[in-house]
Amino acid sequence: MNPKRKNRNKKYWKIDLMIIGIAILLLTLVEIRDFRSEDTITAPLNQFYEIYLITIDKTDQYWYAVDQGASDMAEMLGVSYQWLAPEVKSTQMQQELLREVVDDGADAILIAVNDPIRMSSTIEDAKANGVKIIYIDTPAYEEAITTLSTDNYSAGIEAGEAMIFELGELGIESGRIGIIGVNEVTDSTVKREAGFREAIRLNGKYILVPTDYENGDPIASQEAAAAMIKNYPDLVGLFGTNEGSTVGVGNAIKSQRKNIIGIGFDKSDTILELLRGGYLDAIVAQNPYTMGYLGMAEAIAALKGFDTGPSSINTGVSIIRRR
Repeated sequence: MNPKRKNRNKKYWKIDLMIIGIAILLLTLVEIRDFRSEDTITAPLNQFYEIYLITIDKTDQYWYAVDQGASDMAEMLGVSYQWLAPEVKSTQMQQELLREVVDDGADAILIAVNDPIRMSSTIEDAKANGVKIIYIDTPAYEEAITTLSTDNYSAGIEAGEAMIFELGELGIESGRIGIIGVNEVTDSTVKREAGFREAIRLNGKYILVPTDYENGDPIASQEAAAAMIKNYPDLVGLFGTNEGSTVGVGNAIKSQRKNIIGIGFDKSDTILELLRGGYLDAIVAQNPYTMGYLGMAEAIAALKGFDTGPSSINTGVSIIRRR
């Protein structure tokens, strides 16, 4: 651990309070009474619904949290539920999975899209077959029932402000900052990068180097971050825009043993270990469990013709600083 860095134990929480009201409303779906008899009919009324979650992949721990939230709500409501994803990030594979579940009789699909442009037509076809679409984390351009996600642009600004704060704590008032991204089309990470860049631009003290996109692969991200450290002697900070790139950034700082501020996105066991070790200084943690949990409830509400609320729900973030 770098002795120049001060230990801090701060956690800042931001969440759209609207989701609390939505959660309470949607939980009324758990118990549905048939007043034509004395019996109470609960969740089993939903057992004939087939609902799927399709994510970008199953690599990141983040998606397992989304699945857990969706699974818990599915069990509570008594619906048939399955999580599917391509083995690797692939828009073509994701399109194929979407078509397969539609053919298998899906009633509703929760989906985080890899490419918002290419996935839109496939989602449009699913809707034409009567399937209810709920976006989780990353939407396409085709309209859906609702989108449960982080306000990624604002979260990117918070990441940039965290970078500026940490550099200021060390008295570093100039230098270059690098970004390890996922790709140039995924809506969520594109907005995070844009917000981060805006925060750094407004501060005016630091120079941003060109982003290196490594598709969220932690090993490739580590290699790219290590190359930035070597190629820019005045590099003072690195930002990873998702789980895999954040792991890469932390491991690069660890292996290079440089006094570089590392800011990341998402929370996993590996990332928290890097944070505790001092190789990352702060992370922007989303609420993937909430996305899956409320997303499943929204799907049932849509299938039953209930009011599903706003078209976009901000599930909030927290800034976790190094202990």
